Amino acid sequence: MIIGLLNQKGGVGKTTLSVHLAAAFAQMGKRTLMVDADPQGSALDWSASRTTEPLFPVIGLPKATIHRELKSLALDYDAVVIDGPPRSYDIARSAIMACDLVLIPVQPSPYDVWAAKEIIDLVSEAKVFKENIKCAFVINRKISNTAIGRDVTEALSGYGVPVLINSICQRVIFAESASLGQTALEVEPNGVAASEIKTLVEEIMEIVK
Repeated sequence: MIIGLLNQKGGVGKTTLSVHLAAAFAQMGKRTLMVDADPQGSALDWSASRTTEPLFPVIGLPKATIHRELKSLALDYDAVVIDGPPRSYDIARSAIMACDLVLIPVQPSPYDVWAAKEIIDLVSEAKVFKENIKCAFVINRKISNTAIGRDVTEALSGYGVPVLINSICQRVIFAESASLGQTALEVEPNGVAASEIKTLVEEIMEIVK
């Protein structure tokens, strides 16, 4: 399975979510590869800052040929997670074409809801050539117990794309673990953040079956 985290808007937490999904798959015993398709290389930087044994390899592939090059690379893996770029239509379009499932991280803000149209349009274009691509929104960096956190699902409903039931809240542990090249799943395996990621992965697995 190839899962892409894509949104043309920056700052929605694509890299954080990507490395955590990849870590969760690896901990499940899946041979996992992470592809950094962002020219900024944030996932590669995260991997380079790690001092312990890596859970999975991270490769840089910020090219508009991902859908072609990944075919052979993915053969050795059970799960591939693509960390997509913001504001790079050619690369994003290619990444979408490579995916079985496109996850669109969205923060609970009106700006994120409005900006989502760009990536939805790209997915719609890609479906002309690869109609079985699945797509869903995932609410990221949600602030617990706030009205806007609850309302964002309704606001996204106009796009006709499902919103995953499980969301990820804004938590300090995500930033703290990233500075170590690790994840919340490793630093606080029994913590609330780790639990949110595991529950989200369970929902994702149901979709890609």
